[in-house]
Amino acid sequence: LGGLQMALTTVVVGSLALAFFNMNLAQSITVGLIFSMSSTAIVLQTLAEKGLMKTQAGQGSFSVLLFQDIAVIPILAILPLMANQVAGNSHDSHAAEADHATIISGFPGWLQLLIIIGLVAAIVFAGRFLARNVFRFIARTGLREIFTATALLLVVGIAMAMNAVGLSPALGTFLAGVVLADNEYRHELETNIEPFKGLLLGLFFIAVGASIDFNILVENPGSVIGLLGLLIAVKFAVLLFLGRYFRMRNGQEILFSFALAQTGEFAFLLISFSGQNSILPVEVSGIMLIVVALSMLVTPLLLILNDRVFQPLFVKAESGRQPDARVRRTPRC
Repeated sequence: LGGLQMALTTVVVGSLALAFFNMNLAQSITVGLIFSMSSTAIVLQTLAEKGLMKTQAGQGSFSVLLFQDIAVIPILAILPLMANQVAGNSHDSHAAEADHATIISGFPGWLQLLIIIGLVAAIVFAGRFLARNVFRFIARTGLREIFTATALLLVVGIAMAMNAVGLSPALGTFLAGVVLADNEYRHELETNIEPFKGLLLGLFFIAVGASIDFNILVENPGSVIGLLGLLIAVKFAVLLFLGRYFRMRNGQEILFSFALAQTGEFAFLLISFSGQNSILPVEVSGIMLIVVALSMLVTPLLLILNDRVFQPLFVKAESGRQPDARVRRTPRC
């Protein structure tokens, strides 16, 4: 379900971008991947508050969101390859190469690939065998602060290593999470890092909000609202098709479609990363940021629309059905 949602949404949105918005193939695929995301924070919290996580729509939404969260990592690895396919003049290309020069930029492509694979393998190997002994030694000291500081140092160090070879720091943090998750002290680490989650999430959204240029909305309100409506309509149609294909019934497919019709917080990260790699122009990134933010803003309104308008229709349809006739069974002798 999650794979089909991302694939179909990427194809439909990418086709529209390619046909009507004067984008090349790499840019169209990038836009499709970005808009295929949905908001894990908003959807899961809303469904949990309504007690809908055990329903068909709740389980389907969780499946899709889980797949999307995992898919962010390969997308971050693919986007730099997309940058090589974006058409541009030689001056811009040389400027982009200078801005994104890494310690392995002068090596042949095959050697760069081998270095990257070797670095990832070394991180996983070191985390599996060395980090475990390091944390075991630190745990004997009983100093909780050193324990937390070492975990954060590991995350920052791996992120910097990924950035040094031209990969996304977000990919580095994911690898650090894999390393820490394989540690026997992972539960204590999770407890120690828990207070940072809310703070860092707040900083992330503050940074995103500060980067949005609302002058674009003021100058082109019709275009922004039109793109927002088109995005929600396309995602709703794809989700409704998949909901019915996976046999969601009695209004569950409608709830499933409304819940995931927005674009999520990972889209902000992907838009920023695409801009850094010169895949999307600045003006396109600015419009996409506003559309993503507005789609998340209208999500509660979509769910209210579902509760007030669509779900009562299915309740009436159910109450109007004739009870099934009971089959009289012949008692066995």
